[in-house]
Amino acid sequence: MRWRANLVGLLVLSAVLFTVTASAAVKLPSIIGDNMVLQRDRAVPVWGWDDAGAKVTVTLGEAKATATADSNGRWAVELPAMKAGGPHTMTIEGTDTVTLKNILVGEVWVCSGQSNMEWAVQSSDNPQQEIAAANHPMIRHIKIPHVPMDAPQDNVPSDGWRVCSPETVAGFTAVGYYFGRHLSKELDVPVGLIGSNWGGTRIEPWTPPVGFQSVPALKDIADNLANLPAKNADGKINHQSPLALYNGMIHPLLPFAVRGAIWYQGESNNGEGMLYYEKKKALINGWRSVWNDPNMPFYFVQLAPFRYGGDPTRLAGIWEAQLKSLDIPHTGMAVTVDIGNVTDIHPRNKQDVGKRLALWALAKTYGQTGLVYSGPLYKSLKIDGNKAIVSFEHVGGGLVSRDSQPLTHFQIAGENGEFVAAQAEIVGDTVVVSAESVAKPAAVRFAWHQEAEPNLSNKDGLPASPFRTDSW
Repeated sequence: MRWRANLVGLLVLSAVLFTVTASAAVKLPSIIGDNMVLQRDRAVPVWGWDDAGAKVTVTLGEAKATATADSNGRWAVELPAMKAGGPHTMTIEGTDTVTLKNILVGEVWVCSGQSNMEWAVQSSDNPQQEIAAANHPMIRHIKIPHVPMDAPQDNVPSDGWRVCSPETVAGFTAVGYYFGRHLSKELDVPVGLIGSNWGGTRIEPWTPPVGFQSVPALKDIADNLANLPAKNADGKINHQSPLALYNGMIHPLLPFAVRGAIWYQGESNNGEGMLYYEKKKALINGWRSVWNDPNMPFYFVQLAPFRYGGDPTRLAGIWEAQLKSLDIPHTGMAVTVDIGNVTDIHPRNKQDVGKRLALWALAKTYGQTGLVYSGPLYKSLKIDGNKAIVSFEHVGGGLVSRDSQPLTHFQIAGENGEFVAAQAEIVGDTVVVSAESVAKPAAVRFAWHQEAEPNLSNKDGLPASPFRTDSW
C-alpha cells in the first residue's frame, strides 16, 4: 500500500509542478508588441518578466541576446541598432516562447500634453476625408490609458500598437498623426507615435523627480517629493499632483528607445507667467535624464488665442514663457496665433499644428536644409527718434501682412509705461512702430492679449510669435 501512497504523492507533486510550469510565461510590457516601431540607429532595449533565474533569449533578424531573469523575474537585453525598414519578427524564448510580428524600424516620438494633444483625428478638421485617406501602414500609434499612480510603474495596460488605416486612425492623436504623416512622407521611413496624454492636466504630473531637482526655482516642489503625489478626498491618486502621470504613463515606457517628444500643454497652467518656463525646463531636463539622452529633441506648441476671461494678458504670460523655452537646447515651437478659435479652446486645425512641429524636426533633428521652419521671432529693438524699429529672426522669404491689411496688435509705450495702439509698417526685415502720442518710445508689445490674432507673418506662411520688449 505504501507504493500506492508514494504514487499518489508523486502524482500530486507532478500535478503541482505541471500547474506551476504551465502558468509560468514570458510577459512583456505593453509598449513591446505586434506592429510596434523601433527607433532606428539606436540600440534596441527589450525587457520583460519570467520565472526568477529563467534564461531568456531575444532574436530579431540576425541579432540575438540572452539574459537571466533576476530574483523579481525581470530580465532585459539590448540588441544592436538597426536601419529603417521591416517588417520584422521578434521571438522571445524563456519559460515559453512569444513571437511578435509586423515590427518596423523607423522614427519613434512621444506625443504628450493635455487635451489639444489628445484631441483625435475624428474631432478635427475634415475628419471624413482625413480618415478615408489614412492608408499609411508605415505609421503606427499606441494609446497609453489614463493611469495616475503614487509610485513609478513598470508597465501600463494598453490596447497595443495600431497600424494606421481608415479603420484605426479616428482615435489617433491628431497633432501626432499629422506630425508623423509629414515626417514619414519627407523621410520615407516608418513612424511610431506613443500617445501618452490627458486632457486638462497640468505640467507638474508629467515631470519626473530628477526634473524638479534640476531647477533651483522649483526647490519648494523638489524638497517635498516624498509627500507627493497628494491624494484627494476619496483617497485616490490625484492626476493633477506632481509625479502622478510620470509614474503611471511615462515611467512604464522606459527604456523604450525614442527619437524625441512633441508637447502641447499649458492651458491648465495659464496665469503662471515665467514660472511655467521653469516648469518646462524641469519637464525637459527630467525626460532627457530618464531616457538617458541629454540632446533629446523636444518640440512644443505655443497656445492658441482663447477668450479665457479675467486678465487679458495672462495668456500672454504663458506665450512669453513658451518663447523663452527656445533658450533650452534642442527645442522648437510651433506658433498657432493664426489657426486658433477664440471661442473654442480646442481649435480644429490640427493639420497645420502637426506640420509646423514636423518642420522643426526636419530642420533641427533630421538636418534638412533650406527649410523655413519658424515664423518671425523677436530679435532686438532700436529706438530712432519717435520710432521703434523691431528686428526679427526667421524672416524666411521676408515679412508680410498675411491678409494684406495694415499690421495689427502692435502697441508702444514711452518711459511712463503706458501702452497705446501703434501703427506698424514693414521695412525690409524690420517692423517700424510708432504712435503720435509717444514722442520717445521705450518699449513695444505685440499681440499681448489673449484674443490677439495678429497678421504679421513671413512669406512662407508661418506667423510671428507674440512678444514684448519690456520687463515691466
